[in-house]
Amino acid sequence: MNFIVAALGVLGVASSGPLIAGTLGATSVTALAIAFWRNAIAAVVMASPVLIREPRQFRKITRSEFMWSSVAAVALAFHFACFITALQLTSVAAATALVCLQSAWIAVFQLFRGTRHRWPVLVGLGIALGGVAAITGFDMGSSPKAFLGDVLALAGGALAGLYTLAGGKARQSMRTGTYTTLCYGICAAIVAVLAFAGGQPLVGFDVGGWVGIVAITVCAQLVGHTAFNHLLATMSPLLVSMIILLEIPGAALLAAIFLHEKLPAGTYAGLALILAGLAVVVAGQRRGKGEAVQGDGQIAELGTD
Repeated sequence: MNFIVAALGVLGVASSGPLIAGTLGATSVTALAIAFWRNAIAAVVMASPVLIREPRQFRKITRSEFMWSSVAAVALAFHFACFITALQLTSVAAATALVCLQSAWIAVFQLFRGTRHRWPVLVGLGIALGGVAAITGFDMGSSPKAFLGDVLALAGGALAGLYTLAGGKARQSMRTGTYTTLCYGICAAIVAVLAFAGGQPLVGFDVGGWVGIVAITVCAQLVGHTAFNHLLATMSPLLVSMIILLEIPGAALLAAIFLHEKLPAGTYAGLALILAGLAVVVAGQRRGKGEAVQGDGQIAELGTD
């Protein structure tokens, strides 16, 4: 049973990039509209059980919880803006791999905060950095547009790391439903402001556009992350973390099949290096003292897309 759930989870998160790229390319939907609706819909879905069972949870939110949830929401909003825009400029495979570097960014942020990582984490960061250099190097030489997309995807990964760290602070005392409702709701509001400022409509799309938005929300946000939440109750966080990393080759494979995306051999080598490096980073962090992550906070660390 766990194998089926894991397969659904990987398929769900891996479909995010291809679905977004396909929707943007074939419909009138805008990048920020996708970010807005997937968060708004997810906020409603996550709020419903809480409002039915424990509506008082929302009245118990403290100032500190609201502050950290808001910081996480801001980071998440700009993460989506960067990642979805990147998918319009560079390949799905490259954008997904670069944005999945969020766990490596977390390790880097921890270094700046004085955390001493074990040597496998540093080795993993070096391997992943080699993959970044390979992908961005090939894109820089072939297309300035693709290189800009790579930079935006990297920024999206860093913002996802900030989202995780801030969300971890909030989740120390908040329940999952309460936190995700608040975070996704604030995120949707921020994206709406960005869309208004940038002149990107949030409504008025064709039927295909709305189908794409619903598919992205259901596959990536609800099926994918819900599956990994379930697995965390029955499997070790380390194993779940490693399974989530399959999003990188999964997205590349789906993009190749459905979007007919063909990449230089060097780019595929970069994807492999990033995947290997992140696996080493995750394994090194989990084995380090005081680095274990409990609950579904693990999902935020390794998969926001």
